[in-house]
Amino acid sequence: MSTAVPERPAEPGSPAGLTAELRGAGLGEGPGAVTRSRPAMPRGIGWSVRWIASLAVCQATFMVGLGLLITGPARHLWPLTAEDRVNEAFVRLRTGTLTTLSSVASQGGNTGTVIGVTLASCLGLILIPRLPMWRQAVFLAVAVSLQSLVFLIITFAVDRHRPEVHRLDGSLPTSSYTSGHTGAATAVYGGLALLALSRLRGPWRTVVACLLCVLPLLVGLARLYRGMHHPTDVMGGLVNGTLSLLIARRALLADGAVAAPPASASTPTAGPSRPVAPGRTAVIFNPTVTDEAGRDTLRRVLEQHGHTAPVFVETTAEDPGGGQTAGAVRDGATLVVVCGGDGTLRAAAESLAGTDVPLALVPCGTGNLLARNLGLPLAPADALDAALRGTAHRVDLGRIEGDGLPPTHFAAMAGAGLDAATMRRANANDRAKAVLGWPTYVLAVLRELRTPRTGVSIRLDGAPALRRTARMVLVGNIGTVQGGVTLLPDARADDGRLDLLILDPRGIGGWLSALWTLLRGGTTASRECGEGGEGGAPVEFFTFRRAEFTFDTELPRELDGDPVSAGRHLTAEVRPGALTVLLPAREQ
Repeated sequence: MSTAVPERPAEPGSPAGLTAELRGAGLGEGPGAVTRSRPAMPRGIGWSVRWIASLAVCQATFMVGLGLLITGPARHLWPLTAEDRVNEAFVRLRTGTLTTLSSVASQGGNTGTVIGVTLASCLGLILIPRLPMWRQAVFLAVAVSLQSLVFLIITFAVDRHRPEVHRLDGSLPTSSYTSGHTGAATAVYGGLALLALSRLRGPWRTVVACLLCVLPLLVGLARLYRGMHHPTDVMGGLVNGTLSLLIARRALLADGAVAAPPASASTPTAGPSRPVAPGRTAVIFNPTVTDEAGRDTLRRVLEQHGHTAPVFVETTAEDPGGGQTAGAVRDGATLVVVCGGDGTLRAAAESLAGTDVPLALVPCGTGNLLARNLGLPLAPADALDAALRGTAHRVDLGRIEGDGLPPTHFAAMAGAGLDAATMRRANANDRAKAVLGWPTYVLAVLRELRTPRTGVSIRLDGAPALRRTARMVLVGNIGTVQGGVTLLPDARADDGRLDLLILDPRGIGGWLSALWTLLRGGTTASRECGEGGEGGAPVEFFTFRRAEFTFDTELPRELDGDPVSAGRHLTAEVRPGALTVLLPAREQ
């Protein structure tokens, strides 16, 4: 395992210094990075860009959907029917003094002010401190820019007239939904509040942060007073700005990023790392996602690493990879390369479980969850090259069975309820998956949010059963899904345990609380068995080695993104170190 020793520390403010600072925040070349002879952008920066772009799509979809709901089916429902009276009440409150104050407050959210405050703050963060705060400056700029981008998408997609009252300001020909002033003020002043809490010391930091958080509220009130927006437009601006802050903070200020599980001698299941010598190589590929040109590229990569004359074997609809993998092992394969999505990987892992034959994973599907969590590149040729340059590591598998579900393994996640219903809807539309990719799942989950709650009894590692209600029960060997969203914060592929998420939000407040917890990466630590508490939280996390679930009603179920038969019972347990996987060499 190589160890890079720099000759001297990078100078603060230099490009190398910026890279070092990003790496220190979990955004640099972390575990799973592949050492190449040519210069490359740090892996963390690329991850951050992809993560922000992915979540921006989700944010825009959510905000547009909310706007279409407000202007469509819900416009005749309370409290939307009372909005006109609210606007008229503000008109009756107008006085000369209040009008002047509202004009000042409204200016705090206009385009010129927001741009000026953002630029001044970013320059101050870079020039004033002894060591430039590059990450903090980039965070603030990205949050404000993201809010503005999503705002433009919203105004293009949602057409809402401004309130039918006398307006004190001229208005651009844009939709009333959302309030751009309020959203921009939330992003810039809320971002400064977060930086104040993280950088200032003493009692003044809370005072400064609170004052900054009040400013977007004053801007929103001023816009209502001046007749420029409906109350829901102002609320939408607050939500849009807040989501932009959460996304930028998670990508740029969080302590860690998606990375391969750390190799540690203290990890009982990891096993020793060892290089894989060339021998008989079998390539199991899904022909729907790996064409002839792709196979030629993979063949050249294999030959460059000494794996000559690889045997390519197609999967079929009847056998998605398990039989082909088992046959390759019987024929003496010393390396199995799997090209496909999570379903193909699961089928191959079922046949490789418990053997010493290493697996080289080439992600070619829509989700590619295990590959993402193990730090592999998502480009097929790059992933194979990185794996072949690396060493073999043992990772865990989950074993699951239930009524109508024979014993089988999963590599990433398995669940019942909302996630399974989402997978069923998304997988039913192959055309959408081919065009949109993983955002298909985002659209599917929005349509399945009304999945009913059900009661469930949960027994973890033989402890007394816990009684819960849930919309979703998710068991994971890994924790991060598409878009970089972390559903299981403590999950690691080689820790000898499985992790459990119980999702049970109630009402709008519960959904917002659950969304906040998941976007933060789940700051609530997972509990061991026997630490069940009273339940009732929108999100709960547990870790276990064996779990038994009994649901009050029959639920849809899924394994690694593939829907399986519905049922009322599930038993899941970990198989520590059951699968040998080639992973990129890690720097210590």
